[in-house]
Amino acid sequence: MIENQSDNMDIKENEVSNQDNSPEDNSSAEDKIIENDELSSEKTEGINTEELKNTISNNDARLEQLEKEHETLKNQYVRISADFDNFRKRQSRDQDDLKVQLVSKTLTAILPIVDNFERARQQLKPESEEAQALHRSYQGLYKQLVEVLKQQGVAPMRVVGQQFDPNLHEAVLREPSEEFKEDFIVEELQRGYHLEGKVLRHALVKVSMGPGKQNSQEEVEKDTVEENIDSEENTSEDV
Repeated sequence: MIENQSDNMDIKENEVSNQDNSPEDNSSAEDKIIENDELSSEKTEGINTEELKNTISNNDARLEQLEKEHETLKNQYVRISADFDNFRKRQSRDQDDLKVQLVSKTLTAILPIVDNFERARQQLKPESEEAQALHRSYQGLYKQLVEVLKQQGVAPMRVVGQQFDPNLHEAVLREPSEEFKEDFIVEELQRGYHLEGKVLRHALVKVSMGPGKQNSQEEVEKDTVEENIDSEENTSEDV
């Protein structure tokens, strides 16, 4: 009995000692768990920071690439817009030129009719009443034709007394002239016309050559005669 009691006492002491040791073990376990959690959290934070840096770096690279693409597309748009604007202007200019060419061709075919009306007005001198009525009739047609030409932008050239210009005039004849200087237009043989400031038809003209050789020779002979007379007078005075 005494041995059993001693054994029970030993068991109780062991239990008490176990109970005294258990809080220390529990606290150390908790510390380890906390430490492990802190380490894992630090590792997680390190991983997250690295991933964030990589993400930011990738986004910056992507942004730079997009900016380059945007600049390239912008330059392409500017070039295409400029090319289209030039194309539109060129098309408009070509259309205007084609229109002027067609109008010029048509009006050039009408101008000989105008020339015939003008020749008839200058040459014909109607005397009878019937002839005068006919004259007034076709002159009325002539005025209508001239008015149509004016409406289309056709204007006649005024060339007599002007200096010869190969861009506007075509010289058919050249003759001496006391009235006009050399290379000035003496007479209009066929009227020239402008169309919207451009030459529709060159004027056929007669151009002055200045004073003629015949007149120059006469002046030389006159000067010679006067010199001979002066010399004879001087000789007689000496005698």
